[in-house]
Amino acid sequence: MNQLEYRHEYKHSINMLDYRTLRQRIKAVAQLDPNSGADGRYHIRSLYFDNDDDKVLKEKLYGLPNREKYRIRIYNGSGDFIRLEKKSKVHGLCSKQSEPLTKSQVQQILAGDTAWMLSAGNPLLAEFYGKLSFQRLKPKTLVDYRREAYIFPYGNVRVTFDSDIRTGVYSTGLFQKDLPTFTTQEPGLLLLEVKYDNFLPDVIRDLIQTNTRHTEAFSKYAACRIYG
Repeated sequence: MNQLEYRHEYKHSINMLDYRTLRQRIKAVAQLDPNSGADGRYHIRSLYFDNDDDKVLKEKLYGLPNREKYRIRIYNGSGDFIRLEKKSKVHGLCSKQSEPLTKSQVQQILAGDTAWMLSAGNPLLAEFYGKLSFQRLKPKTLVDYRREAYIFPYGNVRVTFDSDIRTGVYSTGLFQKDLPTFTTQEPGLLLLEVKYDNFLPDVIRDLIQTNTRHTEAFSKYAACRIYG
């Protein structure tokens, strides 16, 4: 399991004019994520888990200071690079743990065949098995979006612009190419996310002008659960 590290994370809704301005500023000092496609972006699809009591959703809506959620994530519609991720929040700081999965393992999980996770010799898989068993977590909804990401090494800063956030509602078809989805964003809006370790360098703070934007407790999962 990856070593647990907590990071700061801020989110801001921005319009297209903000995006174009900020994008030009960020491009001048930060490196585009090397995993980006020809258009500078890549597609992310995440399958989130919750139980029949909506434990994960309610913890987010109630603003509990300590909470966690699990998701399985793929990129650009491919089953070649799959991650089980646990996202935790503790008193305002965020951490993410992840482990690789194969497409076959994901299909087993979706079919309810999870006993193998205990003998896999992986702490995160064993923990996830426990949550599936005792909290009755199950696949809940899909979240799709396009991401444009920039990396600044000092402070381990990552600045991302997320657009076209969509939901698959009740679908769990993680690998389904023609999955019907519905938009969850107002037209012309994007989500700016800024993540960093212990400090946010002044050059980045000045470029994105975070002090002039209202930080939001935005959750893509919560936004998509409005539809089911």
